[in-house]
Amino acid sequence: MSEQQPPFNTPTEHTGLKIKKPKRKSSGIPAVVAAVGHAATYMRPGEALRASLQLNQKGGIDCPGCAWPDPDDDRSKIGEYCENGIKAISEEAQKKTIGADFFAQHSVAELGTWSDFKLGKAGRLAEPLVLRAGATHYAPISWNEAFELVAAELNHLPSPHAAVFYTSGRTSNEAAFMYQLFVRAFGTNNLPDCSNMCHESTGVGLSRTIGIGKGTVKLQDLYQSDLILVIGQNPGTNHPRMLSALEKCKENGGQIIAINPLEEAGLVRFVDPQSPAKILRGGTALADLHLPVAVNGDIALLKAIMLRLWHQDREQGGEFLDWDFITNKTLGYEAFIEDLRKQDFNTLATASGVPRPQILAAVEMIRKAKSMIVCWAMGITQHENGVDNVQEIVNLLLFKGAFGKPGSGACPVRGHSNVQGNRTVGIWEAPQPEFLDRLADNFHINPPRAHGLGTVDAIQAMHAGKIGVFFALGGNFLSASPDTAYTAAALTRCRLTAHVSTKLNRSHLVHGQTALILPCLGRTEIDLQAEGEQFVTVEDSMGVVHRSKGILAPRSAALLSEPAIVGRLAAATLGSERPVNWEQWIGNYDLVRDGIAHTVEGFENFNEKVREESGFYLPNDPREGHFPTPAGKALFTINSVPVQQLADDEYILTSVRSHDQFNTTIYGLNDRYRGVKNERRVVFMNPEDMADRGWQAQQIVQLINEHGDQRRVAENFLLVPYAIPRRCLAAYFPEVNVLVPIGSHDKDSKTPASKRIVVRLEAAE
Repeated sequence: MSEQQPPFNTPTEHTGLKIKKPKRKSSGIPAVVAAVGHAATYMRPGEALRASLQLNQKGGIDCPGCAWPDPDDDRSKIGEYCENGIKAISEEAQKKTIGADFFAQHSVAELGTWSDFKLGKAGRLAEPLVLRAGATHYAPISWNEAFELVAAELNHLPSPHAAVFYTSGRTSNEAAFMYQLFVRAFGTNNLPDCSNMCHESTGVGLSRTIGIGKGTVKLQDLYQSDLILVIGQNPGTNHPRMLSALEKCKENGGQIIAINPLEEAGLVRFVDPQSPAKILRGGTALADLHLPVAVNGDIALLKAIMLRLWHQDREQGGEFLDWDFITNKTLGYEAFIEDLRKQDFNTLATASGVPRPQILAAVEMIRKAKSMIVCWAMGITQHENGVDNVQEIVNLLLFKGAFGKPGSGACPVRGHSNVQGNRTVGIWEAPQPEFLDRLADNFHINPPRAHGLGTVDAIQAMHAGKIGVFFALGGNFLSASPDTAYTAAALTRCRLTAHVSTKLNRSHLVHGQTALILPCLGRTEIDLQAEGEQFVTVEDSMGVVHRSKGILAPRSAALLSEPAIVGRLAAATLGSERPVNWEQWIGNYDLVRDGIAHTVEGFENFNEKVREESGFYLPNDPREGHFPTPAGKALFTINSVPVQQLADDEYILTSVRSHDQFNTTIYGLNDRYRGVKNERRVVFMNPEDMADRGWQAQQIVQLINEHGDQRRVAENFLLVPYAIPRRCLAAYFPEVNVLVPIGSHDKDSKTPASKRIVVRLEAAE
């Protein structure tokens, strides 16, 4: 293993920043131009058209981007997708391929100097590759040899628990179920996944309070809600199709409150690119009120709102809260109110960063609403108090009785297309005993009962030299993880690292003694197996399971599907100790779905139900007003207001996406809505804070975190003046993940605190 520092960091060179005025509306003609431009640049024209017409259609291709649900009823024939959906398929179905010649020409060290954008646009991976111990270049390897290599390493480990099996949210239900079955038959629950780094706080918080770790609304509920709160989420970039649902809410007389440190264009005004009339009118105003909450000021804000609501309810004789619901459907109200009454409204308002008049305006809107939905994403979950944030949202919903009735409920918006489905079918390091019992009965295995390693624990175990094999089914583990230098060092201490991927990414360049890249089919590609063309299934943010079937020819004849890779690896590793006939499952995914149907609640008659055009909803008791908690009722909780103490020279940094990226995939170098062009190494800062330091736009600064007496530095960031609360900063990930301490995470969910990083700024010399 090389003693050189691995190429874990993104290049620090600047690419030519231009600062423009932030946009006040989203989508419209610019979105169409951007989408067409990406498709024309990276895809073959005919394939781009064919894929776009099938994207998110019934029986078509599920977008490999976000998990926003498709309408149950009619879908747009012009395009049931968004700008970033086209960018996603342009990335996956790009016309270029890379194989032996490319990797013979470019060493790992050279590729490490490339930007993430350049790596992703190098082309689709065309054949399996190996980096032997001590080698400088990846070289071709046969599939059989690759599987034998992984199997040999796994079977020579001192314990199955010395292996880690990671999963990305792109993985289908079929591949995920096969993967967890293989891993548990092998003997471990070390199944970390991308949920651990995003909505794990949601799962923990909702499970504790309402008995299920998922959202409770359907798309129709958003259309008919009186009031939608969007907290810690930027749908205009991260879930653009959500804007159409918000527009329908407004057209039906509903209101919207946006709660976020930044006022995002997508929640200011939406221009439907499919409606000429709306384009001419300048679109639809969405958020009726923006509350510019300080980073991690959400609990203080929610408590201030509820305290004022409670006082008003008492003054008006109990007219504003849903007392029938609170009395009959909840527990813990008395203790919750006793704690809430101890709070001081003005102190809470100051801690939230939101001016008092704006909080009172929000209280008035919430008071009048007969139905209410709260939507949230990473701005809520990726904190040391992420679970508490979610639980405080539930408290507000319980106050209003906002479960089990139309237009109401909890709406966590998932970031990757099947991250929720993966968990549903068994990708979890902490499986429930009942699920393991069904695996044991159905497949005659003895699954391990001890909880395995989630993402943070897995990184720490690798760093301590306790893990010999790291296997990733999709994703860009290094760039998605916290404390990038620490994670990079952890990966290099493995004997083998292996990644199932469609494209080159930075995780391939920071590796164990031996490394494998195993190229797979994408969602857009035809999956032809022994018994004919196959389809896979996914679960969206609202619990709908539906089909996805590719229509394009595979980019290379050497590509395997994810189920085929998992099945062949399982066969090679387990040998005669096989719980199923893997070859048959690879040949016909209906057999995999039969296995899911017999194991996972809600999937009965899976093959029949999923062939319905719109798929089917999984059971969701809170949606019906019933709560599968031990007590059979929803629970109020007491959550402390986070202490936000800063030294005079410290700021709170939050990580965000640019409009030209999805998770760690970089589509381009622009952030159109925020007015940033041709640069990613930027930090948004309040102009008054800049003036206090005597700094100017585009000044170069270093971002420094010193958590736990360790100095972490993100170098060469350009200042961009922006309307953000004072003492708060924002910058793009993965560039600032190097600043997120491995030990900074929610204590229960272990979700890294990527949305609250205490930093100092130093001017570059």
